[in-house]
Amino acid sequence: MENGPSSTEDDWIIDDDGMPPAAVTPDTLPWRILIVDDEADIHAVTRLVLGGVTFKGRSVELLSAYSGAEGFQVLAKEPDIALVLLDVVMESDDAGLKLAQRIRGELNNSLVRIVLRTGQPGQAPEERVIVDFDINDYKSKTELTKQKLFTTVIASLRAYEGLVTIERNRVGLSKILRGASNLYQLRSLQEFASGVLNQVNAILDMGSHGELCVLQNDRVDEPDGPAVLAGTGPYAVLAEQKVLPPDHAWSAMISQVLRDKQSMFKATVDALYISASQGREFVIVLTPPWPLGELQRNLLGVFCERIAAAFDNLQMYDQVQKAQEATVSALADLVESRDIETGGHIHRVAKLTDAIALRLHAGGKYPDEFVPHFLTHVGLASMLHDVGKVATPDAVLLKPGLLTAQERVIMDLHVATGELVLRRAAQRVDGVSYLTFGAQIAGGHHEHFDGNGYPNRLKGTEIPLSARIVAVVDVFDALLHRRPYKAPWALPAVIAYLKDRSGKQFDPEVVDALLDFLETEQPDWLIGDGH
Repeated sequence: MENGPSSTEDDWIIDDDGMPPAAVTPDTLPWRILIVDDEADIHAVTRLVLGGVTFKGRSVELLSAYSGAEGFQVLAKEPDIALVLLDVVMESDDAGLKLAQRIRGELNNSLVRIVLRTGQPGQAPEERVIVDFDINDYKSKTELTKQKLFTTVIASLRAYEGLVTIERNRVGLSKILRGASNLYQLRSLQEFASGVLNQVNAILDMGSHGELCVLQNDRVDEPDGPAVLAGTGPYAVLAEQKVLPPDHAWSAMISQVLRDKQSMFKATVDALYISASQGREFVIVLTPPWPLGELQRNLLGVFCERIAAAFDNLQMYDQVQKAQEATVSALADLVESRDIETGGHIHRVAKLTDAIALRLHAGGKYPDEFVPHFLTHVGLASMLHDVGKVATPDAVLLKPGLLTAQERVIMDLHVATGELVLRRAAQRVDGVSYLTFGAQIAGGHHEHFDGNGYPNRLKGTEIPLSARIVAVVDVFDALLHRRPYKAPWALPAVIAYLKDRSGKQFDPEVVDALLDFLETEQPDWLIGDGH
């Protein structure tokens, strides 16, 4: 198989002054044309006519195949061929037509242009073949003069270029939509920045050349430089340092981009400007392996707009999340304000609930019960476990001694009260929320694993996992700290109690997760009043 100009024909690329050659990009590579014909003379004449052809500054590279089967093999290995000059009659009377069908059907190549040529005019294909196989032209070899062949080739290359541009736009926009959708799922600024880098890399198809860095201008005016949110490749170290040094090669470029509020494209480095709401600005710096073309720049411009919208969404989500946490904290403080001696209990329960839930999940325990959003919401929801106590009379709630049977009934009502209030609130929110888990916890954290708890005498996994976790955490923290009716216990005594009640009052897996957490983490914030 012959492959384009020889090395001596490429010498014109080198500048006489010793300057480096111009960067080779996909848009400067030669147009690739495949000649499929069983006559060697046709190959020779075609090469003679097209050897010096250029179109939009790009030369032509000619490949050869001498049968339909050989042409199929070349096309299967070389997907970037722009045009096939295809003989109709070769190893069979319709070998060329069969190859055209295989190009569109088996290879699913809708971009390459096909020009049918034949030395036997009587073998003209049916109109259906021209339409169904997307044939650009059909010519008799005798009528393909130099000028007509040139005209046919240029028209075909122009059509191929248009189709490739449309396809690149389609693929690029598809990646943008998919990438922006992924960004909407991220819940932290660092995750967001890393997601942006991944999506820009995918849009540009830069592969291992996609070393990128995202910077935020919160600290541009500070002497130590702007903050680095994320980086890939050799720039990952900048993300670890969290700041771009003032003397870095990109510092001046970034400052100019932020000052001019527009992207900048240079030969070896590009900087994309992104402006979000509330005055937040970002710069994405990338070093692609070749200068970006107009299409790629336009796609990046569209993606930057989507990034800004996704970041605004992240900011709104963050505000909503903070508002939820503040509301729950206010309710929790309201409950604790009824009893100053339980101060801090609810917030410790939340932290420990999160820790145990993560342990269980990491250990593969109860995989079916870790429904979506469980890990996100369960700690926050646990703060509402005793919200029903706002309806409990002070005489019962603050009694320093043991409760009478009647007082115990009144105290136990806080479970049903809390569950009812939170369930009604949850029904006003679409989907699963922290209120959903809050209702489960309020109503189930006094159930016992062996079925002897209250209010519904649920047993084992009939009790929601969220409630089984809080059942352990609530008792653990209550025993460690002073209450109106008891002195604080020492930690060994609390652990002994949990072990004794494991499998009876408490879920054994939850107890084990708590004990493992205490042993490996030894958290200071759990130290009780007796230590």
